[in-house]
Amino acid sequence: MEKLVPNPRYEELERALAMMRSRGERLQAALDPAFDAFTSRAVWVGPAARAFRDGLAHYRNLLKTAVNDVIADLEAQLGSIRREIPPNSIRGG
Repeated sequence: MEKLVPNPRYEELERALAMMRSRGERLQAALDPAFDAFTSRAVWVGPAARAFRDGLAHYRNLLKTAVNDVIADLEAQLGSIRREIPPNSIRGG
């Protein structure tokens, strides 16, 4: 039986996933300070303020969802490929 070697694609995806998890936390929290400041006290009131708050909440949620979607996609890709492969299956660059 041929000895298996690390799959370069798997290693790439692992690095991408680790980076996304690390940076994703910062991305997900990026709008939190503005949202918290805006909703913690009456800094601006009225219909325009409510519309702004709702828009900010919407985009904050979209950002958090997008980060989670990228992480889930990377995890799915990792789960669909082998960690180790035969050496002859590595394509030359």
